[in-house]
Amino acid sequence: MSPKNKLILFNPLSKENPVTVQMLGICSALAVTSKLEPAIVMGISVIAVVALSNVVISLLRNTIPGRIRIIVQLVVVAALVTVVNEVLKAFAYDVSKQLSVFIGLIITNCIVMGRLEAFALGNKPLPAFLDGVGNGLGYALILIVVGFFRELLGSGTLFGFQVIPDKLYEIGYENNGLMILPPMALIVVACIIWIQRSKDKELQEKN
Repeated sequence: MSPKNKLILFNPLSKENPVTVQMLGICSALAVTSKLEPAIVMGISVIAVVALSNVVISLLRNTIPGRIRIIVQLVVVAALVTVVNEVLKAFAYDVSKQLSVFIGLIITNCIVMGRLEAFALGNKPLPAFLDGVGNGLGYALILIVVGFFRELLGSGTLFGFQVIPDKLYEIGYENNGLMILPPMALIVVACIIWIQRSKDKELQEKN
């Protein structure tokens, strides 16, 4: 893989993370991270949609009239989201119910539309695919971290299984019920942003 393609793939994991740096997709981060499992499934779903829609739009980039490009993008994304939603209903129905309308709202996710406009329309399919995978992974990484801490501290479980020993509860430990409320997702994301920017001088200079 060329150095340029490596940057396209791996930069969204840190220096160009769509959630913590570009401030995109935060709404879904608040909504689906009270448990780790739906956070992971949502992350995978976004990776699939962003990567595949990037490829399709890249392949069509020279044939799409400029004045209807947004409509074409929405049609492509809506079709892929529908496929992802049906796959989840078929193979992960319980998680699909937990995610509810949020899978459908991938259509309006700023990350998806942003990458189509900013990258897929001006690049070849392979870089567009890597860009989609990279940004999807960056998004999924934040969801997984937030979901991990919210479920662990809020419910004492991971993937629905109790991981905090009963002995801790016997000596007075209690789950923090605030962690499963949506505002705590924002606070956890803010902590991640603070840690990331405190360690990265380039991000500090951008401010």
